[in-house]
Amino acid sequence: MSLHHLALATRDTADTHAFYSGVMGFHLARVEVTPTPAGGWAKHLFYEMPGGGMIAFWELHDATLPTDFPTALSEGLGLPPWVNHIAFTATDLDDLARRRDAWLEADLEVLEIDHDWCRSVYTRDPGGTLVEFCVTTRALDKDDAAAAARLLADPAPAISKIEVVPILHRRGKVPLPLGPAADTWSRTG
Repeated sequence: MSLHHLALATRDTADTHAFYSGVMGFHLARVEVTPTPAGGWAKHLFYEMPGGGMIAFWELHDATLPTDFPTALSEGLGLPPWVNHIAFTATDLDDLARRRDAWLEADLEVLEIDHDWCRSVYTRDPGGTLVEFCVTTRALDKDDAAAAARLLADPAPAISKIEVVPILHRRGKVPLPLGPAADTWSRTG
C-alpha cells in the first residue's frame, strides 16, 4: 500500500507553490476550496509527484485558528529538523544528482549522505521542513531484516560502525565533506 497524499499547513502559499512546482518539479493537480468546521474556509492544494502519490497544503482562512503556527514539522514540536522529515523517491543516482542540482540552482544548501544502502540529498522547504530525495542503492535482504529485528528488540543497541560522512553542497562552491559528528542537519536551511 502506498500513500495517497500527505497534507500539511502553509503560511505562505506563493513560496510553497514556487518550491513544490518549480524547484521540486511537482505538478499542481487540483485545488479545492472548502469550508472549515468553525465557519471559515481553506484552500487545499494537491501536487502530483513523479511515480505516484501527492503532497498537499492547506491555506487556512479561519478566525478561530492561529495565524502564526509553526510549519516546520520537527522544530514546531521542539525537535531538531532531522527527526520529522519527508523523503521522496529518486529513481536512480542520475535522478538524485538532477534533484540536487535543481536545489543548488535555486540557491538552496544541500546535504548529501550515503547511508550504505541508500543515498540521500536534503534541503528545507519554505516552511522549514526538511525534505529529502532518496534512492535505494542496494537491495535489502534477509540479513538486513534479521539485524533490524535484533536492533528493534535491543533496549541499548551499539552505534552503527558504518561511517557516514555528510557532504554539504552550495551553489558555485566546492562540495564540503563534514565530519561524522558535525551538526549537519541544522545547516540545511
